[in-house]
Amino acid sequence: MYERSFQLEIIAPTRVVFEGEASSVSAPGTLGGFQVLFNHAPLLSSLDAGPLKVKSTAGVDTVYATGGGYLEVRDNKVVVLVESAELPRDIDVERARAARERAEGRLKSHDPSLDMVRAELALARALNRLRLAGRR
Repeated sequence: MYERSFQLEIIAPTRVVFEGEASSVSAPGTLGGFQVLFNHAPLLSSLDAGPLKVKSTAGVDTVYATGGGYLEVRDNKVVVLVESAELPRDIDVERARAARERAEGRLKSHDPSLDMVRAELALARALNRLRLAGRR
């Protein structure tokens, strides 16, 4: 059992994904991955689409496929605001594959009216979901 814990909230637009104590959280920061532990310095970071790993006070790891967002650390409380968060077992693999194919098709089209950043983000989200579901 880990005695040094902090309050963690993971919030998506439609629901509170997690609310409780954690001993660590590892996040996919836009400037590189990082880990938050008890008594971490105040921090505000943007997040890329990627795995968000939470270690419970019992030492159990839970990984969420996230679609990007923000993380704030202040006074042993961590708030993660994400576009989406799914457990690997809840990922619809066929839907993720279809999203990957659509994004790859858009990027290959070289259409000048295409929002390249949006297409690249869609591809990153789909690849993250497939990677965590174990079916790339």
